[in-house]
Amino acid sequence: MSLLSIPTTSALPSTQRISSNPAVIKTLGRLSRPSLLSLALDWLDERNQDNTAPYLVEEVEDEDGQDLYPPATSLEALREIYTDLQSTKGSKRDVVDRIVEGDWRDGITLYQLAMADMQYLYDHPSSQKWTALKVVRIEHDTPKSDSKLYSIPRFHPATFLRNLQNEILPDVKAHYNLDRHKSLPLLILRVFIVESPYNTSLALSQKQTFDSSKTFYIAFPDDSPFVYVSLTTSSQPPGQSASRADNKSLRRLTLEGIPKAFSRPRERYKLESTSLSARSLATLIDRRGGGRTNAAGGGWSIYASEQKDASDNPLGLQLPTPDPSSSSDKEEENTEKEQPHGLKRAIEEDPRIVKRRKSLGKVRFGTTAQKHDEKGIEKLAIRILDPFPTHNLDNHECPIAEESDHDPGLLKKRGRKSGTELELENQEEEDDEGPADEFRPQIDFEFQGDHVFAGIRKLVELGVIDGERMPGWMTGEEGVSMGRVRNGRIIGFKGSGL
Repeated sequence: MSLLSIPTTSALPSTQRISSNPAVIKTLGRLSRPSLLSLALDWLDERNQDNTAPYLVEEVEDEDGQDLYPPATSLEALREIYTDLQSTKGSKRDVVDRIVEGDWRDGITLYQLAMADMQYLYDHPSSQKWTALKVVRIEHDTPKSDSKLYSIPRFHPATFLRNLQNEILPDVKAHYNLDRHKSLPLLILRVFIVESPYNTSLALSQKQTFDSSKTFYIAFPDDSPFVYVSLTTSSQPPGQSASRADNKSLRRLTLEGIPKAFSRPRERYKLESTSLSARSLATLIDRRGGGRTNAAGGGWSIYASEQKDASDNPLGLQLPTPDPSSSSDKEEENTEKEQPHGLKRAIEEDPRIVKRRKSLGKVRFGTTAQKHDEKGIEKLAIRILDPFPTHNLDNHECPIAEESDHDPGLLKKRGRKSGTELELENQEEEDDEGPADEFRPQIDFEFQGDHVFAGIRKLVELGVIDGERMPGWMTGEEGVSMGRVRNGRIIGFKGSGL
């Protein structure tokens, strides 16, 4: 260990070890026992020995009974030990203790810690909330005909990391780790920030320094002008307001550094919101990736499908129409029948009605909004900006509008505003249309669930929601998780939200 610590502007090296820190045990303890053993075998791979070398001895020392995990003499012997542990039963705690106190008793490197975090991300795909942002070139005197040639910035990992490091504050240190996703066409950058100007093991061994560190993730999809950021960390205790302020500052600096790292002389970029957030990277790849499904949501998704079926064409799909002569029978089926003992139950629905609802759901949603497609969003927030009708059918003035004009405080919402409400209000200020004297009540819709659009499709098939009169933004064809509706459509480029 160096006797003198000097502040430096360089990044943290991957070979830097972290020893005697409870945060390492906490990170390893999040993994399951099979994932932990698989991770240890990856550490023992010959290609990773520069950054993940274990503690080995040349000769077997005399056993004195003090060492619970005697060191091995070679990588082959250590691999056999962890391979045997995979076929036997045991507790996860024993594996963690063997790693920390035995085979890697000198400390876990930052590269190993990054591999552990990435393994947890693969085991729990919904552990992070991702937000899609678009990288847009800042146009000054560039002709519009030439601007399309630079819609996707050139991404070189080494150059991007060097430029991003220049945007990090000099009084903090960062470690970067790039990893190729196992199943999705994207690169994931893990940014590990430590609030210390030193890059020595002494700075990393202190508990307060490690606890104040932040871990951010940035995903770069292939052949796409979008990036996905996950800059949310675990919430701090109520008393640590300074830590929350530091977290917001680091988040803002990281976001501002991404377009600057892409930029070059006479070619500058910025980030624009796409109003799409989800916990599944597969959802963002489907809606903001490099494929053909970016603007083909809902019923239009069949046109972006690689394997098209003639029966899936919504223009040629005929909905089964009910027989007019049986209208009285259908009205009777929709009523409830009272039983002799006083209970009520609904009569079983006609199979033709069920079939029609299934066909209607297929027309409106296409190949999307399937329950197990792993491409769902968990929250859909919509604000209606259409003016409230001031006259009813008899051409009488609406008393609600008159009352609100005399006392605007009646419609004022009390309480603390959420982040979603603040973002919707910011978007509304940027795009404020319509006469100022129009009465526009604040009407917000918020759907929550594991798969919002799959739930709406199920409600259409059950007849709870009228699929024929349902607006298009309820089918997911706009490709957003947050938006403002005017004239029945999401405000955006041609109503697509892109």
